[in-house]
Amino acid sequence: MASEARGLRAMPRLLPLLCVLLLPSLQSPARAPHIKKAEAAAAAPGEALRYLHSAELGEALRALAATAPPGLVRLFSIGQSVEKRPLWVLRLTAGLGPERPDEPPGGAALPGRPQVKLVGNMHGDEPLARPLLLRLAWELVLGWAGGDERIVRLLNTTDLYLLPSLNPDGFERAQEGDCGGGGGTEGGRENSRGRDLNRSFPDQFGDAEPNLEPVPEVQALIDWMRRNRFLLSGNLHGGSVVASYPYDDSPTHRPTGVYSKSADDEVFKYLAKAYASHHPIMRTGKPNCPGEEGETFPDGITNGAQWYDVEGGMQDYNYVWANCFEITLELSCCKYPPTSELPKEWENNRESLLAFIEKVHIGVKGFVRDAVTGAGLDNATIAVAGIAHNITAGKFGDYHRLLVPGTYNVTAFVMGYTPVTQENIEVKEGDATEVNFSLQPTAMPPAPNVTQLTAAPAPVTAITPTPVQAVAPNPTSVHQPIQPVDFRHHHFSDMEIFLRRYANEYPNITRLYSVGKSVELRELYVMEISDNPGVHEPGEPEFKYIGNMHGNEVVGRELLLNLIEYLCKNFGTDPEVTDLVQSTRIHIMPSMNPDGYEKSQEGDKGGTVGRNNSNNYDLNRNFPDQFVHVTDPPQPETRAVMAWLQSYPFVLSANLHGGSLVVNYPFDDDEQGIAVYSKSPDDAVFQKLALAYSKENAKMYQGSPCKDMYPTEYFPHGITNGAHWYNVPGGMQDWNYLHTNCFEVTIELGCVKYPKAEELPKYWAQNRRSLLQFMKQVHQGVWGFVLDAVDNRGILNATISVADINHTVTTYKDGDFWRLLVPGMYRITASARGYDPLTKLVEVDSKGGVQVNFTLSRTDSKVEEGKVLVLNTPDTSNPNEKEFETLIKDLSAENGLERLLLTSSRDVAPYRYRPYKDLSEFLRGLYLNYPHITNLTSLGQSVEFRQIWSLEISNKPNESEPEEPKIRFVAGIHGNAPVGTELLLTLAEFLCMNYKKNAAVTKLIDRTRIVIVPSLNPDGREIAQERGCTSKTGQTNAHGRDLDTDFTSNYTRYSAAREPETKAIMENLILKQDFSLSVALDGGSLLVTYPYDKPTQSVENKETLKHLASLYANNHPAMHLGQPGCPNKSDENIPGGVIRGSEWHSHLGSMKDFSLTFGLCPEITVYTGCCYFPSAGQLPGLWADHRKSLLSMLVEVHKGVHGIVQDKSGRPISKATIVLNEGLRVYTREGGYFHVLLAPGFHSIDAIANGYQQKHVKVFVRDDAPSSVFIVFDTENRIFGLPRELVITVAGASMSALVLTACIIWCVCSIKSNRHKDGFHRLRQHHDDYEDEIRMMSTGSKKSLLSHEFQDETDTEEETLYSSKH
Repeated sequence: MASEARGLRAMPRLLPLLCVLLLPSLQSPARAPHIKKAEAAAAAPGEALRYLHSAELGEALRALAATAPPGLVRLFSIGQSVEKRPLWVLRLTAGLGPERPDEPPGGAALPGRPQVKLVGNMHGDEPLARPLLLRLAWELVLGWAGGDERIVRLLNTTDLYLLPSLNPDGFERAQEGDCGGGGGTEGGRENSRGRDLNRSFPDQFGDAEPNLEPVPEVQALIDWMRRNRFLLSGNLHGGSVVASYPYDDSPTHRPTGVYSKSADDEVFKYLAKAYASHHPIMRTGKPNCPGEEGETFPDGITNGAQWYDVEGGMQDYNYVWANCFEITLELSCCKYPPTSELPKEWENNRESLLAFIEKVHIGVKGFVRDAVTGAGLDNATIAVAGIAHNITAGKFGDYHRLLVPGTYNVTAFVMGYTPVTQENIEVKEGDATEVNFSLQPTAMPPAPNVTQLTAAPAPVTAITPTPVQAVAPNPTSVHQPIQPVDFRHHHFSDMEIFLRRYANEYPNITRLYSVGKSVELRELYVMEISDNPGVHEPGEPEFKYIGNMHGNEVVGRELLLNLIEYLCKNFGTDPEVTDLVQSTRIHIMPSMNPDGYEKSQEGDKGGTVGRNNSNNYDLNRNFPDQFVHVTDPPQPETRAVMAWLQSYPFVLSANLHGGSLVVNYPFDDDEQGIAVYSKSPDDAVFQKLALAYSKENAKMYQGSPCKDMYPTEYFPHGITNGAHWYNVPGGMQDWNYLHTNCFEVTIELGCVKYPKAEELPKYWAQNRRSLLQFMKQVHQGVWGFVLDAVDNRGILNATISVADINHTVTTYKDGDFWRLLVPGMYRITASARGYDPLTKLVEVDSKGGVQVNFTLSRTDSKVEEGKVLVLNTPDTSNPNEKEFETLIKDLSAENGLERLLLTSSRDVAPYRYRPYKDLSEFLRGLYLNYPHITNLTSLGQSVEFRQIWSLEISNKPNESEPEEPKIRFVAGIHGNAPVGTELLLTLAEFLCMNYKKNAAVTKLIDRTRIVIVPSLNPDGREIAQERGCTSKTGQTNAHGRDLDTDFTSNYTRYSAAREPETKAIMENLILKQDFSLSVALDGGSLLVTYPYDKPTQSVENKETLKHLASLYANNHPAMHLGQPGCPNKSDENIPGGVIRGSEWHSHLGSMKDFSLTFGLCPEITVYTGCCYFPSAGQLPGLWADHRKSLLSMLVEVHKGVHGIVQDKSGRPISKATIVLNEGLRVYTREGGYFHVLLAPGFHSIDAIANGYQQKHVKVFVRDDAPSSVFIVFDTENRIFGLPRELVITVAGASMSALVLTACIIWCVCSIKSNRHKDGFHRLRQHHDDYEDEIRMMSTGSKKSLLSHEFQDETDTEEETLYSSKH
């Protein structure tokens, strides 16, 4: 009512205008409050429907502001263009007070009222928004004054800002009727300095901060946005008819076709549809613009980058840096439509504009208040679970978060208060759901500054957080970042709580995980911070910080906890932090030596107490070294970190130490073991990285850090080569560089190793900028993808080499790579096994990473004529097949198996050894409890008549399913190594317990036939002794025979003499020839062997066998490091933890050799640990180490090649021979199915069946999914019921005989003819000689008939005549 009264009081001022505008509309009651098209030429509003030059526009806006009711409109300028034209903004909202000199331009924000802006004419030659926004302003003013219910409600609840022209200079140069736009300065698109305003904003995917000096229009808009908290915005353009939404560009900056999805993609699509659905042309999705008639936009909307890439656009800046949701609205095909078309354009856009503005009220809204005082909390952060984009509350604690209808969990938090989460908030269509937050302040005193802390130190034993403003605000920063408040020394339990707290409070950007345990079983925690935690995003580099490697060097530990707090609290509000987290996967390990930390003492300046781990080894002397053989045994912390580094594609790292103040870079030692500059191939890169850190730390950069301790020590610019400073063999930074793709430096953070707690804020202040700047270096150099030319998939482990730099890096799973380089011109080559290498000339500058993609062609990709190339043709017509293929791909991805284990309903762990009786009862228990998925059978008996049990796990355990792959796990071939037995029993229980509880496990069981033989030598197991790490008791069977030497090749000839255990496995398991993979578990080392164990046997399909062994080793936390570390073999080195059996312990008669040769099934042997029979207390740890590897085999058995062989009529052909790569052979099973595991890459397949022509195909095997082939014998190999070869041979022989007979007849006839001619001639001359000649011929003729060995029957005519002349 109050608003209506204000409107009525304003009526006298509007009477003349209303007479003109409203009286004619009385004829149409439905349009009474609105302006009709017929009044386009009437007075002031009529002027709005023509293009007004800048001076006219200013006059029109001032007239409107003067005419409007008091408190409804305010006109102001946010700045000037290059040519000093004002950038006018008209603010419309009810209840504006009088202007005050102390307020910003336009006045202060109103509590609880969301701010909306519409910006037009950003491109000067796209001016349609100028008349439309002016017309909209008049409509709103008149509608409010006339009591239009919709408009009154809108202006009473919305704070609306209209900016008709952001580029008035460009407009003055543009030409009416120019539909295509001339471009450039002359055409009016750009500003007076030739800059495109919509390419001039800071960009989240851009190389560097833009220079805003040439674009004062952009600078003015940014400043205006910083002074306000706009929630919704529209950027009005021309040139098409579509609503475009973020992101406008992508990291790849491909010109078109890349859907660049923001965290609020659903909200943006909703907003874009709100505009498009009310526009008669836009909603059709077919603008039919001249020259683009075929262009379509479903629902009239498009993702910006998918349409075309726009770097530096305004809409992305609004979203990423300013809490504001902006979309770009292309209003007409013609950029500068003629004035005559303006009424039609107004009608097309009027309802869309109003509907779009009204959408500012969707989602959730409310206030964040102090629970004690009730005061609003400025800058409170509002986070929505599942959406990695936060907003902040206004100065009154008011917030508004746009959301589409749904159910959400919303959290409000602010420094100094306990966060509050409201769960299951229902957002409906229409007005926002009101959700208020009342936050309890934490019990903390006011934040002192650094000098106060120094003057009044806190007690050493205090553990209460002390809030500190550690650094002065950055005057150039728009948003002042929230500084850490948790400055204290964190012991392990305290640190653990801290990490769990931040992982719990910031689940959208954090993931807390452990890479292993210390000697004293403390977790080695890592906090991952990323906008997509837990996932490697292709093309996104991975970075790590490691602290507290030496337990008494604690500053790094505390700085990294501060950094975690800083990144979490500032994500979504601080541009620098937001950009880092969105573009980088960050891993932070605060303490690598938690045991040593607990022993160290606060105040230790240069001591060694706590430096080493609990085994008293220096962890930074414990890594394999290129120059020195490290004799110390690998420590649990070292092994865990090495496994971690080889599991992630880290690009850049820093190892934080204490005791000096310098950045130290590789190499850390040299061949002579003396202090000398030891230069790495990437010395220039390392110097640049080191300087990036030291330059931001003023004291470090000076180079003379610890004058009281080391008065002569000097480091130019605060950096040094490691070995040049002092020699460190076995250091971590060198191992990173030499054995992974990661460049690591070591940073000494201060002269005092364990400073007092009150000094910690000083360390944060000195190092904050350095820590952030160093992380940014991960984006320098070259990055990109190496792709297969056939299917455009990434190539794993391709090599990236740089000419003249003797150091390569390799690609990750998606073919992505990162190569740090200093600015310069480089020749970069991508190569991969089986592909032709490709070299490119690349220029690297200082602005950021250069993307370079390589597409490689297979060296054997050309297919011979008449041969078929088959590439990855799985049957995806069946949704279940597609779903299962997706599962295999997901489980093959990084952390895929970890996610399976985390989501399993229950894990199990072995805790004791089971002798034969217990083992039998356990297996029977599984069978009785899970009868629908298990089948327990006996393969035979041992010498002492114990059963050799076989447990099958499958969804149809008693039915034949030849199309499903079959895998077997066998253990206990040596009775003194029962760890494998317990691991397989645990695996069986894990699978059964999770069937129908865990989706992934259920699908694996449904699609796989799993056979588990836990104890092949039960007699030997009964006499073996626990803790017998090296004892051979029980190794053989009861006859004293090592069963792994009894699988001899002449199995039929010596069957009677074979051991019963061996015979049972051979006849009832291996010779069935229906397994795709076999895994045998043994003990005595930590590695995997693959066939053959026979010393002289050549290995066919070696790459596949090695691939299978490597897959197991790589999923084990330590096996792949290749250092079993067994007693008496501490120096044994097995690269990758994988070796051919004959190269390790060669012997005859092994089970894996027999399996491959006669069972046609590849088998690997896994040695589970150095100790044959460790104590039962070690079993849970052994299961934890091996479970992922065992599960990886269940995933791998579904890869390789699945095939079906049929004839032309569709009849399956069983027992067809499948020859792989012209060597290995398998046979089709019932139904024509075959399955064979092959290493990733191209493979040749020949299919042979009796009675059919041979078929040849090539198939490309992927590393993350199965490949399928469908082979059809289209030509039967029989003629008249006889084999084609026989018919052809007989026909050929017959034809040859016919030809030969014809030749003989012709020759004889020719001879006779010649003989008669010659006879008559001679008769006339020498009758007597002729008779002698006849006599000789007669004699010769008889001789040839009687003695064929002297004369062939096929003598030629010439030979016959010759003989007659003699």
